[in-house]
Amino acid sequence: ADSINFGVNQLEPGDKILINGNIGEHAAAIITARQNFDIRFKTQSDCACVYSLIEKLTDELENIKIMRDPTRGGLATTLNEFVMEQRVGIKIDEEKIPIREQIKGFCEPLGFDPLYLANEGKFITIVKDNEAQKALSIMKSHDLGQNATILGEVTSQNPGRVILKTTIGSTRVLDMMSGEMLPRIC
Repeated sequence: ADSINFGVNQLEPGDKILINGNIGEHAAAIITARQNFDIRFKTQSDCACVYSLIEKLTDELENIKIMRDPTRGGLATTLNEFVMEQRVGIKIDEEKIPIREQIKGFCEPLGFDPLYLANEGKFITIVKDNEAQKALSIMKSHDLGQNATILGEVTSQNPGRVILKTTIGSTRVLDMMSGEMLPRIC
């Protein structure tokens, strides 16, 4: 794109929401290290410089609406910040969220919701519907986007809300994170 002009005010129903890879890795690694849990699974922070992937996207796409990292408050909080006080909502599909089973298994007994876990080396982008597949292909062709996926879309329903279609077919509202799941580390 010749000029970049991101903004939540550009979101329109039908725009697609993408993430470049698995969520929850960073927070799980930090929590495990800090609490010295005797957990027998391998995870490490997903810290990475995503500049080269973002540069490729912005060079090859014309209709990127917004792009942001889901660090503080994770995926759910970031999506809420996109539609807060807007005339659009967001609907995402739980089955499309890239998350390793080990991270889900880590979260469940500790009472963490992986949708609110901090991420590094990840970003969410919203693009016009007609560029979603191209954006996904660009992401998947890069080392830092191999697990990229289209999570859902911007909708005219439920303005200012993020709705999750669950794996059992019901829906639930994803609110902003309340409190601190992981103390600030940087």
